[in-house]
Amino acid sequence: MTHLNMTLWKIIVALALQIPFSKQKVETVLKAQVFETDNTANDQLHSYKSQPVKLADGVIISTIDLRIKRVGKDPGDLGLKIDGTCITREQLEARYKYLQLVGIPHGHSLEEQTVYAQDMPWGSLTFGFKERKPACLASVGFGPKKND
Repeated sequence: MTHLNMTLWKIIVALALQIPFSKQKVETVLKAQVFETDNTANDQLHSYKSQPVKLADGVIISTIDLRIKRVGKDPGDLGLKIDGTCITREQLEARYKYLQLVGIPHGHSLEEQTVYAQDMPWGSLTFGFKERKPACLASVGFGPKKND
C-alpha cells in the first residue's frame, strides 16, 4: 500500500488540476502505479486500476478507477473508492456548499449509493454514500466535461 502525506481534500483538488486525465498524471498525484485491466471486452476504453493508497488523514483510497477512450480526445473519467476514516456528509457539506442529490438507491443491493454532485468549472464532482454504511463517504467521482 502506498502512503501519501496529503488529505482527501487536497487529493481532490490536485486531481482536478490534472484534467484531462492521463495514466501518467494520475500516477504522479497519487504516487501509485495504475495498471491497465484486461479489458478486451471493451474496445472503446482503456481501463486502469491501482493498489490502495493511504492518506495522511487516515482515509484509504481502496481502488482507483481511471477510464479513457481509446480513440479521439477524451478528458477521461476517474473514480476513487473510499475506506478508512469515515468522512461524513456534514464534513463534505462544510467543504462543498452546493451539493445536489443526483442518485438514490433502488433497494436492490446494500452496495447501491446515494450520490451527491457539485458542478465545477471543469465538469462534475460526485460523492457517494453506500446503503451498507450510509453515514460514511464511499466514493468520489470526477466527470470532466466532454468535447462533443
